[in-house]
Amino acid sequence: MEIKTKLAANLEVSRIVLGMWRLLDWNKTDQELLSFIQESIETGVSTFDHADIYGNHECEAAFGKVMKNESALRDQMQLVTKCGIKLNTSKFPERKVKYYDYSASYIVSQVEESLKNLQTDYIDVLLLHRPSPFFNPEEVAKAFDQLKSSGKVLHFGVSNFLPLQLESLQAYVEEPLVTNQIEISAYSLEHFENQNLDYLISKKIRPMAWSPLAGGELLTPKTEKGARLLQAVKIVAQELGVSQTEQILYQWLLMHPSGIIPILGTGKIERIQTAVDSFQIKMSLEQWFQIYIASTGKELP
Repeated sequence: MEIKTKLAANLEVSRIVLGMWRLLDWNKTDQELLSFIQESIETGVSTFDHADIYGNHECEAAFGKVMKNESALRDQMQLVTKCGIKLNTSKFPERKVKYYDYSASYIVSQVEESLKNLQTDYIDVLLLHRPSPFFNPEEVAKAFDQLKSSGKVLHFGVSNFLPLQLESLQAYVEEPLVTNQIEISAYSLEHFENQNLDYLISKKIRPMAWSPLAGGELLTPKTEKGARLLQAVKIVAQELGVSQTEQILYQWLLMHPSGIIPILGTGKIERIQTAVDSFQIKMSLEQWFQIYIASTGKELP
């Protein structure tokens, strides 16, 4: 099934992305991981989301290890990774606190590290992981120019940025920022309410949504809001004859006019297929609002 979307004129990604944050928790052998990656691409999910810090800096290397001799497979996928966070873990005992570093030298050095770990010559999309209270866009622009001219990074974006933060960076960098990776789900409406999604629509930038199932809260609720939402989702699922409630939650994101790209965090191919099958669902606008209103807990004004 073809489930592609364009982030830029020469950048096509899958409309659903597979996140690698918990890769080590899946406890797959190298062969099992390789097979899983291949099966994911076969379902149409060909874009893989990484960050230099995932798995205490070990997830990229685990992914790259199985991809080392799979150049043909590399041509079929798109790799996204993030940088900018310096962890104060046992790997870096000299660091007293976790902090952010967006100096040109650090961005470039982390990309070099990601390229080595992922066993690839280029990154399709590099994201700045989080906005920082100490942020010099001129430094970022210098790094982006160097990485683009060397062919090591093809496109750039951000993660968890607000509109003015993205706007400020874009004023300094020549390359158009192609995405903002933010938390979006029927449970988490922050970016509906702070005008971030409106801003992204106005700039024709498609957002990627991390935690689209609210960390499982929408499937096995622990809060009153989660339980209320799940009940609304079940009603819509029944109306549409859908047995998997998570498909309703994915379709709720997919039909939004901002072109939301959900990021899955699963190590099970069955869950990926379930998400892909959600494209077949035709939800009405009224049903979309039933879920929205259940999330806010009040009628629209």
